[in-house]
Amino acid sequence: MKTTIRLTMAQALVRYLSVLHTEDGQPLFGGAFAIFGHGNVAGLGEALYQYRESFPTYRAHNEQAMAHSAIAYAKAHMRRRMLAVTSSIGPGATNLLTAAALAHVNRLPVLLLPGDVFVSRAPDPVLQQLEDTGDGSVSVNDAFKPLSRYFDRIVYPEQLLTALPRAIAALTDPAACGPVTLSLPQDVQTMAYDYPEEFFTPRTVRFRAVPPVEQELEEAAALLKEAKQPLIVAGGGVLYGKAGAALRAFAERHGIPVAETQAGKSSLPWDHALQLGAIGVTGSPAANALAAQADVVLAVGTRLQDFTTGSNSLF
Repeated sequence: MKTTIRLTMAQALVRYLSVLHTEDGQPLFGGAFAIFGHGNVAGLGEALYQYRESFPTYRAHNEQAMAHSAIAYAKAHMRRRMLAVTSSIGPGATNLLTAAALAHVNRLPVLLLPGDVFVSRAPDPVLQQLEDTGDGSVSVNDAFKPLSRYFDRIVYPEQLLTALPRAIAALTDPAACGPVTLSLPQDVQTMAYDYPEEFFTPRTVRFRAVPPVEQELEEAAALLKEAKQPLIVAGGGVLYGKAGAALRAFAERHGIPVAETQAGKSSLPWDHALQLGAIGVTGSPAANALAAQADVVLAVGTRLQDFTTGSNSLF
């Protein structure tokens, strides 16, 4: 028979996040930014205080600012570490939307934990609740759905057993990571459940890269062998994949110049002889001129968005 531990949903959420570590022993989460109000203070706020030694809370004064700071934290840590962000319901939650969109577009992980209205509908409506007389299940947090890589509304405390592993999988996906939103109704945050104790066993989160297709590698190598004026375009994937040294060695061995996307800045040292600087709409004249002349462009860790390719006009 499995050993269980009785916790509120909020306690279980914070405890689970606090036991996750990276392969080098660092906590996966550096803690949480928080602005407390109706919707998160009595449940999640109490849980964050209880686990403050292992999961610190940083008080903020503007929801958008704290979410953008959390995104910057993830980028500075090459997506290997991240932060959670919690807000009250209504305007507190909607203030996170612009940051959620930024994280989604740029494939940067942040865990958003906005408070939500009572599942029991008692009381209803609450202060600053979006009142929709045609659909009682709608709240402002539904606006996070198109801006999240994974979204769930936790309406039962045991739902965390499925939702949290899925959230971590989305936050650490090598290609499609981004913001995750777990919408937390006020009353469910304080509901208790007998969670399996093993759910809170410390665990290591490993970051995996999808291996390339061997045939595609061979085809790319064949093109490069015939190229007269090749160019490398380095994107954020070079940084997040910790492939800077490999990129430098490859470029130096074959004498191929390197241009960088906005997300890929510093893939090659700024003063390196093969460094062309940024490419695309906000690129350097050197990078854009060589892009126009290149007969083969090797894109590494980039999705080649419109600002990089000049809407497909550069190469």
